[in-house]
Amino acid sequence: MQQRNYTDPAGSAAEISKSAKLRAAISSAELEFLMEAHDGLSAKIVEEAGFKGIWASGLAMSAALGVRDNNEASWTQVLEMLEFMSDATRIPILVDGDTGYGNFNNMRRVVRKLCQRDIAGICIEDKLFPKTNSFIGENQPLADMDEFCGKIKAGKDSQTDPAFSVVARVEALISGWGMEEALRRAEAYHLAGADAILIHSKKSSSTEISTFLAEWGQRAPVIIVPTTYFQTPTDDFRKAGVSVIIWANHNLRASISAMREISSQIQRDQSIAGVENAVASLRDVFELAGNPELAEAERRYLPARQPETKAIILAASRGAELGELTRDRPKCMIDIRGQPLLRRLVSTLNQGGVRDITVVRGYKKEMINIPSIRLVDNDGYADGGELSTLASAKASLEGETLIAYGDILFRHSVLDELLEAEGDIVLVADALWRDRDPDPASRTRDLIACSAPFKDDFLDEAPVHLSRIGPHLEAGEIDGEWIGLAKLSASGTEALGARLTAMIEEPGRANAGMVDLFQDLADAGHAIRVVYVTGRWLDVDNARDLAEARKFL
Repeated sequence: MQQRNYTDPAGSAAEISKSAKLRAAISSAELEFLMEAHDGLSAKIVEEAGFKGIWASGLAMSAALGVRDNNEASWTQVLEMLEFMSDATRIPILVDGDTGYGNFNNMRRVVRKLCQRDIAGICIEDKLFPKTNSFIGENQPLADMDEFCGKIKAGKDSQTDPAFSVVARVEALISGWGMEEALRRAEAYHLAGADAILIHSKKSSSTEISTFLAEWGQRAPVIIVPTTYFQTPTDDFRKAGVSVIIWANHNLRASISAMREISSQIQRDQSIAGVENAVASLRDVFELAGNPELAEAERRYLPARQPETKAIILAASRGAELGELTRDRPKCMIDIRGQPLLRRLVSTLNQGGVRDITVVRGYKKEMINIPSIRLVDNDGYADGGELSTLASAKASLEGETLIAYGDILFRHSVLDELLEAEGDIVLVADALWRDRDPDPASRTRDLIACSAPFKDDFLDEAPVHLSRIGPHLEAGEIDGEWIGLAKLSASGTEALGARLTAMIEEPGRANAGMVDLFQDLADAGHAIRVVYVTGRWLDVDNARDLAEARKFL
């Protein structure tokens, strides 16, 4: 066959278009191959294997959608699948367009839509709509030849891409109409403007195809689909002048066999242990889907991500003031209207975007079983104080971190205000602490004195800093009560962690608490910011608090 070179009509120096690549393959003096694909993933695999083009099989796409190859899948559904396949690959796609999805008018519309989606060509067959797969039944009726020629002309007149190919598939042999009819139709379709002729046969030998090729005389490129006559050596087709061979359905059939085998084995074994080494790795899936490219694009186009805020919850104590309620469980697991206190605290943090949560447990530790948290044990909780509990989670004390007692509840707005506040160490303090309890002497409070009292003025945004913190401040200097919630920046966690380590090692400070740690940091010159809130929180220390918590929710 004499080589017919195809020049990109645009004459551009840019990369050759997909349609031009297909036209060049059809016109090449060398035998070319198209491999079947039926979705974006299989299209990527075909390209990865080294094929120069894709056959978008109507049978395979229909089967992938779970319907018959009888135009049960609408052309718009096929078009949607083709768009995914085209976007996923750089090689051209020749789509199996059945009968053109209707008459000449349907053909015009589908060709325009295919060009819009960078599909390189369409192959239409001269049968009636709706079509029946060629391998089912005998003596299927064929379309009127003149009407089919009009459909080819309509497709060529409608293509918006000059290199788009229309391939005419001749069904005369496979439908039992004979060689003479096959040659007559092929010549008519060639004269109507078809860019290539696909001659089809379902014989187990290639005799019909060889006869057609000999009599056709290379008047136009010929495409074949050796699904049934696969025993014929490919070199025979090369010598006979075939332009393109389509391997039409083997990816679909291979996937069916593989999925059946794997599904049956998993169902039988009730385990995936026996199949993990027999299937593609998840890494393969991610790479085929293009995850590495997305990661690179994110680095290029997205602003640098802020490190995720973490949380450490101190929940090692029993809560003896609750008596029998904590005999078999720690205070943090007390039921509050159907859910443990700790679960409600974790839920509030999660809803605020804080999902990396470490809980330090101690008393009845096996009772703490909240999902999606990291657990750290402080088995020496009975002999140590809050600092020993925090020290147990020292490995999690890095980056922006919240520290919270495990027996508190607070509104989402409190968490929002804390997360928005700037500062390396930020404490939340209740300015209305006196209103919380009619009997202030009934509990030990973490009282604070600040650089400025609370002002009910939303325009006054001057930052307030901690001066003193502890349970024994003079009444006149108290500005609020620390609620047991703090935020540390990366620098703040580093400073707090260093001071924590030093205090743990100091004689006589084994039972020190969080307020002692904050006071030491303030005395050392660290600026500790205070964010005032007005109520909207509570802690659970006794039975009265438990009743309040149920009302609070």
